Amino acid sequence: MFEQEIKIPASRAASYRINIGTDILGSLWPRIEADFAGYNKFVVTDENLVSAGHLQKLLGQNNVPAFIISPAGETSKNIDTAVSIIEAMEKAYLGRDTLVVALGGGTVGDIAGFAAAVFKRGVPVLQIPTTTVAQADSSVGGKTGVDSSLSKNAFGAFWHPAAVYIDVATLATLDDRQFRAGLVESVKHAIIADSEYFDFLESNLDAVLERKLDVLEKVAHWNCKIKGGVVEADPGEKNLRRILNYGHTVGHAVEAASGFKLLHGEAVAIGIIAAGLIEIEMKLAEPGRLERIRRILEKLNVPVTLPEDLADKDLIDLIKRDKKAVNKWPRFVLVSEIGQVYCKDEQYAVEVAPEVVKKILDKL
Repeated sequence: MFEQEIKIPASRAASYRINIGTDILGSLWPRIEADFAGYNKFVVTDENLVSAGHLQKLLGQNNVPAFIISPAGETSKNIDTAVSIIEAMEKAYLGRDTLVVALGGGTVGDIAGFAAAVFKRGVPVLQIPTTTVAQADSSVGGKTGVDSSLSKNAFGAFWHPAAVYIDVATLATLDDRQFRAGLVESVKHAIIADSEYFDFLESNLDAVLERKLDVLEKVAHWNCKIKGGVVEADPGEKNLRRILNYGHTVGHAVEAASGFKLLHGEAVAIGIIAAGLIEIEMKLAEPGRLERIRRILEKLNVPVTLPEDLADKDLIDLIKRDKKAVNKWPRFVLVSEIGQVYCKDEQYAVEVAPEVVKKILDKL
C-alpha cells in the first residue's frame, strides 16, 4: 500500500485589525473599498439598522446588494435565515471573490459570519458591530453560528473576520433595554480578567449609562484588549478561551428556557449570579464579592434571579446540552477572585457536582 503524508496548516491566519472610533460609520465605505479592492461586497443587516439610518449612512450613494433580516433579533438566528442569505448571494451571481459585510448586533454578526463561512466553502466577513453586546464580545473572536430548535449555536464555525470596525456613536440609537443588557458582557470581561476594569465600571457606570462617547470608547478598547488577548492565545477554544463563557453555562439554559424572551445579556446576568453562588458553595469566594457584582448588575437593571415563569422549568436538561459538557455534564468557568479565573489541573472549565448545581438553581 502506497502512503504519502501531506501536511496542511490547521487553520487560516486569524490576525485582523480592530478599529475603534466615534462617528466613523459615514466615512467607512471608501476605506472598505480601498482595503478590500477586488471583492464584490454583500451587506447583511436587519430591519432595525435600516430604520435607524445606519445602512444608508454606511453605503451613501453606493449601490450594494444587501439582505435585511426580519424580524430583528434571536428568533431569526436559525438555519433558514442563513440559507436565505446564501441563496440571495447566489441570485446576485456572487462567487468566492465576495466580502460579506455584517452591520448590526450579535445576531446579525453571528448569522452573517456563519453564512460567510459556508458560502462557496468560505468567503471573508467584515464585522461592523452596532450594539453593546456585539462591540464588547461577539464581533471579536471568530465565533459564528445559528440556533437549532433545541439549543443555541448548534450550527457554527470558527470564522475570524477580515477586520472589525467599531463606531461607538451607533449605540446612540440602541434602545435602553438592549444597551443595558449588552453591558453584561463588559462586566463579565472585568470579572474574569481585569480587576482594574471592574473598578472602572463601578466608578463610571453612570457615565456609561448616559452614553458618554469618550467613556464608551474606553469601554470598547478595554473589551477588545481583554477578549483579543484571550482569543490570540487560544483561537480554537481548547482551554483558556473557555473563560469567556463565564456565566454562560446557566445563562444559555435560561435564555433558551425563556423562549428567547430574555435577551442574551439578561440571561448571562443570571448565569453570572449562578456562578457566584457556586463559587461560594465551593469555598472559592466570600459572599461580599458576589454582592459587588450583584450591585453592578442591578444598576444595569438586568435580572439577577430566575423569572417566576422559569422557576419550574427543567433547566438541568438544557444545561446538559452545554458545549463544554463532558460525559453529558457541563464544565463551569469560575473565578477565584475578581480578575482571576479559577484553574484546576490546568483546566479553566471545571467540574461542579450536579447536587451543587441543583442547589444553586433553587437559590436563584
